[in-house]
Amino acid sequence: MDPLTTSCTLKYSVPKARVFVVFLSMVLCTTILCLLQLRFFKPKIKDFYSFEVKDSRGRIISLEKYRGKATLVVNVASYCQYTDKNYIALQELHREFGPSHFTVLAFPCNQFGESEPSSSQEIESFAKGNYGVTFPVFHKIKILGSEADPAFKYLIDSSKKEPRWNFWKYLVSPEGKVVKFWRPEEPIESIKPEVTSLIRQIIMKKREDL
Repeated sequence: MDPLTTSCTLKYSVPKARVFVVFLSMVLCTTILCLLQLRFFKPKIKDFYSFEVKDSRGRIISLEKYRGKATLVVNVASYCQYTDKNYIALQELHREFGPSHFTVLAFPCNQFGESEPSSSQEIESFAKGNYGVTFPVFHKIKILGSEADPAFKYLIDSSKKEPRWNFWKYLVSPEGKVVKFWRPEEPIESIKPEVTSLIRQIIMKKREDL
């Protein structure tokens, strides 16, 4: 082979080798950075208390204020065959176990039989005036479909149970995880043991932390 040709080939091959090494180094660095990001910068896993909702007047409320409590989240309606029985039972439950370690959180919804047509403030006045409700009644929301409220969507996704009517109930732990759910026709007595168990755990933890 001609020495000149050999020299030219070497000259051209050296830059190509360098480019390949640089490219390989960039790939390795990018891979390492991605792995470090996954290891040390994991996205925060959401729980129920990490969401924000609106109160009956449309003001933003952080559910973080309920962290550390057992909460029973309910989709309520004012004109339903279950309204009287459930509002009375929910208020009794709230009075018996709340408010230090337990609370009921009511979210009005008009997606089932259009049985909640009123405004959010009217709904709150109805619940307080007719049933003496002392637990929070939030802004009217949607819980099904693409416009579903994120906090309620979390409950559905976590429990794998989508409400089919008004007054479905989701029990949420002090850490914001769904513990159990109940359908509207199930008696309030079936909820009490679960609430009692969670409250007992809360009290025991507080004693241990002292």
